[in-house]
Amino acid sequence: MTIQYRDDLDTILYTEDDITRRVAELGAQISADYDGKEIVLVGVLNGAVIFLSDLMRAITVPVAMDLVAISSYGSYSSTSGVVRIMKDLDQSVESKHVLIVEDIVDTGLTLNYLVEYMRSRNPASVKVAAMLSKPSRHKVKAQVEYLGFTVPDAFVVGYGLDYAQRYRNLTCIAVLKPEIYAGPDTPPNL
Repeated sequence: MTIQYRDDLDTILYTEDDITRRVAELGAQISADYDGKEIVLVGVLNGAVIFLSDLMRAITVPVAMDLVAISSYGSYSSTSGVVRIMKDLDQSVESKHVLIVEDIVDTGLTLNYLVEYMRSRNPASVKVAAMLSKPSRHKVKAQVEYLGFTVPDAFVVGYGLDYAQRYRNLTCIAVLKPEIYAGPDTPPNL
């Protein structure tokens, strides 16, 4: 299979087969953990959409789905420290089991804010599924119950992750070459 944007990529970290296998494993684990319950999957726009879609199909217990959009970056290169809800839930999660579905945990600040925000809605439980985590960048402890992969402190793209709205449709997860994104306004992976 030909990989789009091949010349822009430094290293492929996880292939399409790796991702498919890991999502199936996460779906089986979530299904076992929530046996007899219904889950509300809360996808974080825009990066988590592909993971959310694949994960939802890998889960065998009843699921509902909703989406949120959040922003915590004042400039592309650093967090503003202020988290804003750009799109809120369309349904109530009161007394429901919420599973936040995130593409990548970078500093953990935004994820922790979102977890607390969901808890303020009085759900039965709140847990997190993240496709990727960059532990070397965590500024706070971020609780992720269902993790796909750990990645190095590099700019990763593919499987929903982008740079300037490109590369989301890659079927692999790869490190982007620094010359593609280098500059003072380099956006972080959110």
